[in-house]
Order: sequence, then C-alpha cells, then structure tokens
Amino acid sequence: MTHSVQLLGISNAIVDVLAHVDEAFLESVGAPIGSMTLIDENQAQAIYSKMGPATEMSGGSVANTIAGVANLGGSTAYIGKVRNDQLGEIFNHDMRSLGVDIRLEPATDGPPTARSHVLISEGGQRTMQTYLGACLGLSLADITESTVGAPKALLLEGYVWDIAEGPALAKKAAAIARKNGTAVALSLSDSYCVERHRESFDDFVRNDADIVVADEEEVYALLGTSGIEPAIKALSTLDALFAVTRSAEGSVIVHGKKVIQQAADVVKTVVDTTGAGDAYSAGFLYGWATDRSLEDCARYGTYCATKVIQQLGARIEKGLLDDFS
Repeated sequence: MTHSVQLLGISNAIVDVLAHVDEAFLESVGAPIGSMTLIDENQAQAIYSKMGPATEMSGGSVANTIAGVANLGGSTAYIGKVRNDQLGEIFNHDMRSLGVDIRLEPATDGPPTARSHVLISEGGQRTMQTYLGACLGLSLADITESTVGAPKALLLEGYVWDIAEGPALAKKAAAIARKNGTAVALSLSDSYCVERHRESFDDFVRNDADIVVADEEEVYALLGTSGIEPAIKALSTLDALFAVTRSAEGSVIVHGKKVIQQAADVVKTVVDTTGAGDAYSAGFLYGWATDRSLEDCARYGTYCATKVIQQLGARIEKGLLDDFS
C-alpha cells in the first residue's frame, strides 16, 4: 500500500514556553523543583506575566516527536486541538514551518490553547506548570478516515486517555489504521498516566498497538514489575515491538525473543532534559519508518536524545542524522 505520510501523531497540542529561572522564582509560584503540575487559566496567566525572556514553540510529547521526525527528513502529519488565538497560531505555524501536515482547523470557541511553562533551573532540571485548555476538546468527531488517512505509522500519546473521549478516539484511530495497513504506535507518556489508565492501556497494548515507546518506570507501572529483567521477560510474551528507555543505562528493544541492549552515549554537560524521551522516539520511529534495522533504530534514538539534552528545548536540529553512521 502507498502511505500518505510516514508518521501521523495524535496528542495534546501544547505550546512550550521555556525560560531559565532560579529557585526563588519556583518558590514564588509554588512549584516544587522537578515537578509537573496542572494549573488553571488564571494561574497560567500569572506565571506567564512573571516570566522573563522565553522561547515559545509547539510542544507536547508526541508533537515534539512529530516535529523531530520532520526535521530528520521524514514526512509527517498531526491531529491535535488548538484555539484560534495567539498561541494556537504559534503552534500551527511552527509545525507547518517544519513541513508537518496539520489535519484540524483551530477551534473558534472554548478554552485558550494549552501551554506548558517549562521552567529550567540549574543543572538543566525542568519544572513544568501546564494548562491544558483547548487540547482537552479533541473528540471522536475529529478522528475520521479523512483526518487519519493512511500513514505508515500512527503515534498516539498516553495523555490522550485523560481527554473525555480519549480512550474511544484511540480505539477509533486504531481501527482506521488497521483498515488502511497502518502500524499503531503508543507512547505511554508517564508512569502516573499509566497508573491512571492501566487496565485500558493493557488492553490497547495487547490488542491494538504494534509499537510501544516508553521509559522503564512506565513499563514497570504497566506490567506491575520491578527491575528490567522481569520486564523484558514479560514483554517478550507480547506481540508488539517495545522500545524502552533507561536514562543513563541506555535503552532496551524487545520484540518477541529478540532483545537489543543499546548503551547510552556519554554526556558531559546537561543543559535541559526537556523532551529527551520525545527525541528518542523521533529517532527510533524515523529509523523504523525508513526500514532501518532495530539496532540502527535504537542508535538513532539514543543519538537524538543525547543531542537534545545538551541544548535548550526539545527540538531536534534539521538533518541531525545526515552525517550519523
């Protein structure tokens, strides 16, 4: 089958607002260092007004991965909900400037576009204050034969399950994908998200997903295991391909009886850990979409993640893998 694009993402559309701050700033907004806190619209406005110079770009986990694949040279598309406001324009313009095909028009009413204030303190530690806003309006009606199309792979974000119609729209997207010969990939997002939706995630992983990308804590939460060896044993009994990141321990790829251990690259200075997992997903899925070996997919993911944590923000540089061998 001829695929329309290599990778389509479905996720929470969030604008990342990144700024360097000190501990005094974090204390002034009541944000424990390293935390991720959901805030309301008034809190979002208050934090934004206190921030100094900031960088604003399209964000959200899967959106970062889609942008990364686009900059690596892949063809991509995206489904997510923004409002027709300033940040919504920033999100869509930013993604389109990378060549991403935006499949939904902005909402003309309802809450403002979602934003995550990514507060970066000494050592590259990130503290996130996130207002979800318009992205929670993504619905079943947005997932159609037309908007999904026939990509080579479809990547869903675990956070979609927090949307009112999220589990149902994920199932609908997977059904359309199967009909069109599209592989279904799932990013588990974070361990707390897995714990909130463990039963539904387990069903989706067993019955709908062809590829699962996650860090080891998310996998442990899904399987109810502790330790990588029991996790590998459990994953090897499932049909899906699993790419499991382990921070300084590298990553593990499991597909049935095939297990690949990928070492981490040495990093001397960490600037910002924002989006390291998203960058790994981008490199790995770009490799998969371009028919590379699983060993190369793991190497691509590791290289992309290593580069991203040495810069501000989650954006992979255009052509990053061009000279990588």
